[in-house]
Amino acid sequence: MLLLVRHGRTELNAAGLLQGRVDPPLDHAGRAQAAALAALPVVGRASRAICSPLLRARETADALGVPVTVDGRWTELDYGTWEGRPFAEVPAGEWARWRADPGWSPPGGESLSAVGARVRPAVAALAAEAADSDVVVVTHVSPLKAAVAWALEVGDEVAWSIHLDPASLTRISLASGRPVVHSLNETAHLA
Repeated sequence: MLLLVRHGRTELNAAGLLQGRVDPPLDHAGRAQAAALAALPVVGRASRAICSPLLRARETADALGVPVTVDGRWTELDYGTWEGRPFAEVPAGEWARWRADPGWSPPGGESLSAVGARVRPAVAALAAEAADSDVVVVTHVSPLKAAVAWALEVGDEVAWSIHLDPASLTRISLASGRPVVHSLNETAHLA
């Protein structure tokens, strides 16, 4: 089983800012969320964790108590000039264009299609291992959405139809020869 985890909360998440490649640590709530993830039996059974090189993902992965490998393909989307800004400050026309075209990127940033192009091989590389054992990937909202799109065999534009909370868990099985999404955005462990 592939266990996809969105990193715990940061101060920028709490403030509603676009983080992208900005590299803040987990805040107090994020550290508690990482501990809640670590307490899940399915996470404790995992053979290992793979994570983004960004601090918030590494801190979440380190809390899980399993061996961790850093893989840059799981890094968050680059928001370019939008990094660290509130959603409300993004020009409405640019936001609409981005939502309409997965190949469009924020100024100086990265498109949803580019994220999908780097995440799909990262997920495929874990397929055989995840068919035989539980593997955790700790990453960010955009790579998680790209992994779900891969599993569903749909285009990157589906990202706009998926919501994933900080410290949520999404499960994809690979034992049947093709990916099957078992759950999306599990958060009961955070209650």
